[in-house]
Parts: sequence; structure tokens; C-alpha cells
Amino acid sequence: MVGHSDVAVIDPGPAVEAHVGAVECAVQDADSVVILLTHGHEDHTGAAFELAERIGAKIFGPDGVQSVDTIIETGDSVTTDQGELVALHTPGHTSEHISFVWPDRKGVFVGDLLLGAGDTTWVGEYPGCVADYLLSLDLVRALGPEVLYPAHGAPLENPTEAIDRFVGHRRGRIEQVRRAMSENPESDIEGWVDAVYGAQLPDTLRGAAHRSLSALVDYVRDSHNP
Repeated sequence: MVGHSDVAVIDPGPAVEAHVGAVECAVQDADSVVILLTHGHEDHTGAAFELAERIGAKIFGPDGVQSVDTIIETGDSVTTDQGELVALHTPGHTSEHISFVWPDRKGVFVGDLLLGAGDTTWVGEYPGCVADYLLSLDLVRALGPEVLYPAHGAPLENPTEAIDRFVGHRRGRIEQVRRAMSENPESDIEGWVDAVYGAQLPDTLRGAAHRSLSALVDYVRDSHNP
């Protein structure tokens, strides 16, 4: 949440009654509230529609997210009493994903572009997502932020290190895939999944690994990608 009297609630979370009630309570003294969504995944949007109905708030989000009241694009802004929040299209995690730049604090609310811990996030949603993801990280880096606010986990107070870490992981995976494809050119996605993730990968993770690796294979096969 950004603001005290004029508040923006960013990615209010899942449709869990206790959680929705807690957010409602937190903004009950505000003069105005808007809800901002970075993308359409349920763990970000689930609470939005119930919360909006309870407090009479409008929902702002990117094109592709269902039931938003106002579609926002790069450069569109929302006012809070703690400064403007400016939309920036940062695809990769999903095609519609946007971040919110907070110029007054030199911060960026990055949704799921980065997480508050570790070195990876989900990138396997759509064709071209890996290239988009790397470009989006470069875009955020170019802003020169002093802090990143991911939707999951603690703020990232060393943005350069965090972005380097997530880029490094993705580049490492790309090289693993490139090597697997070069060494086993007659193989297929299933074989390359075993080569990259290991044959002992649990069945519960195989579907996600297959989608992630397929996206990496597409990236490697695109001759325009480094």
C-alpha cells in the first residue's frame, strides 16, 4: 500500500477472506483508494474484486487482466499522497505484466519480475517470454532505482545486485540449454529437460520444467538472440 489519505493498493493478493478483511481494515480511514494490478495471476488479483466492491475502489491494470475498470499502459500514472506511481510495461513473467515506478522514492514495484529471495521467477508463459524478460530487467536497471519492491518477499535494497543475480540465473539456464541442444541435436524437449534439470526431476515439477525449457529452446533457436 502506498499513501495514507490517497492510497494505492498494489496486487492485493489472493481471495482469502481473512486477508481481504485485513486489507479493508488497513485502508478504512483513507479518503480515496485505488487498486493497481501488475498482471493477472490469481495470487495477485484474487482479492481485488471483493475488496473493490467492499470499499468502492476502482481497479487499474494492464490490458489482458479481466474485470479491470481502467486499462493502464506505459506512462499512465496514479496519484497518491506519497507521490505518483507510473506504469511501465515489463513483460516476461506474463505478456501483460507492468511495474509501477515510484519516482519520489526512486523505487519500482516490480510485481513478479523479481522475487524478494532467490535468483529466479517463472518465465515460461508465452512465446518470446525469455527475450522479453531480459529486456524488462534491462529497462528497470536503466531507471537507476534505489529500491525494488517485489510482490513476494522483502524489498530489494541493492537493485543492481538483485538484477544481476536474476539475469545471471537466466543466462546460465540459456547456456545449459544451448549446450544440451548442441550435444544432443537429435533429442527433443523431454530429453533436454533431463539434461538440464536432471532425470530425477519430480513428476510434480516436470510440467513447469517442460514449459520453462520450451521457452528457453525458443530463445536459443532465435538467431537474433545473443
